[in-house]
Amino acid sequence: MKIVLASNNPGKLREFTRLLAPMDYEVIPQGQLNVPSAEEPFFTFLENCLAKARHAARITGLPAIADDSGICAEALGGAPGVFSARFAGEPCDDQRNNELLVEKLQEHENRRAHYTCVLVAVRHADDPEPIVAEGRWYGEIIDTPRGTGGFGYDPYFLLPHLGKTGAELTAEEKNAISHRGQAMAKLIEELKVRWH
Repeated sequence: MKIVLASNNPGKLREFTRLLAPMDYEVIPQGQLNVPSAEEPFFTFLENCLAKARHAARITGLPAIADDSGICAEALGGAPGVFSARFAGEPCDDQRNNELLVEKLQEHENRRAHYTCVLVAVRHADDPEPIVAEGRWYGEIIDTPRGTGGFGYDPYFLLPHLGKTGAELTAEEKNAISHRGQAMAKLIEELKVRWH
């Protein structure tokens, strides 16, 4: 069964392909099917994710999976949230985003933050029962980056119980506990029950 991934991110494609392989899904990135990126005008991960999945399914006629994720700082009312990738403006730049987040947290004692990932799977564009899976990964923001792995805010995202940042974990360690890893596990369980 073919399923379109509403993303052109090669890392996400590898992850979804590996996780969905046992279920005999062939995961195809939307770019391969000439699907342009969807508009993401909403303020919630869920609404943006659903819009991306429906957009890819409508254009291709295939089932689709989409992901929307970001980091939410408690002291900033959940910001940067859905704007995580372009927090410091366009073009997207991890270093500038991280610098802005650290700068905005300087006056706050509360450094708690969490990553959120929402995944949506639709059988077709007008599917009345999309599968929705969510994962959260809790930690805190530090001022000085540590580690060379991961991407985005990982070097500044400290996991106090491990004494490591997201960027100091191996890919396997990160996938086992991250927001996306949690959401993927839930999504796969639902797919097994509802789509087979």
